[in-house]
Amino acid sequence: MPEKTLSEDAFEELDATGLRCPLPLLKTRQALRALLPGQVLRVRATDTGARRDIPAYLRQSGHELVRLTEQGGELQFIIRVAEHAA
Repeated sequence: MPEKTLSEDAFEELDATGLRCPLPLLKTRQALRALLPGQVLRVRATDTGARRDIPAYLRQSGHELVRLTEQGGELQFIIRVAEHAA
């Protein structure tokens, strides 16, 4: 199945920079619950624990981690909301 094209202006944004564990994960969960299936959330975080915690939560909940990048100490997660999240 071809990957859907992600338009930057279609992202919902969550700025979790400066927040410490567990807040980036909790804010991500809260933001995902407010979105509709198929919508895309971009999360920015600086806490190193988010690199482990957010992908682990996404695997359990069924949401799709489209991309994870790191630049200058900032993590960026691109997440597509699941059709039927756990």
